[in-house]
Amino acid sequence: MEIKALPLTREAFAPFGDVLDTAGDPDRIINRGMCGRYHDRADMDFGPEGRVGISLFKAIPREMPYVCDLLERHPEGSQAFIPMSMEPFLIIVASDDGGKPGTPVAFISEAGQGINFHRGTWHGVLTPLHAPGLFAVVDRIGDTPNLEEVDVPPFTVTL
Repeated sequence: MEIKALPLTREAFAPFGDVLDTAGDPDRIINRGMCGRYHDRADMDFGPEGRVGISLFKAIPREMPYVCDLLERHPEGSQAFIPMSMEPFLIIVASDDGGKPGTPVAFISEAGQGINFHRGTWHGVLTPLHAPGLFAVVDRIGDTPNLEEVDVPPFTVTL
């Protein structure tokens, strides 16, 4: 199977999570007028037994076309990826189909966009397309397992 990565938009990504960006006017002007605050952009969900954690991930950049054979999800909490450079990255998601991934969909971010996967959303691994592949990740920290991985029949993602 081959799928084409779509532009990352709030509307198209809504079934899977939130797009984090500075589109439109800021919600508030702060710091004596020197800063626009784009307020509360993600529906963060860490469940009753979790707490928020901020980690840094450094992933090896991948090349296109990209072959995907692994999807994962986090049943106990949401997970946000905020790039620490102005480079686009690849996002692969799938709806849930009875406890396993459904048909995959791919998106390509624009410079400056991040994403938040809703709790339980099937997704591909972190897939930067350019160095340094550095991301701030906001997700659930807790004692209960929060990762399910599934090998899937390989499919190719193109731009």
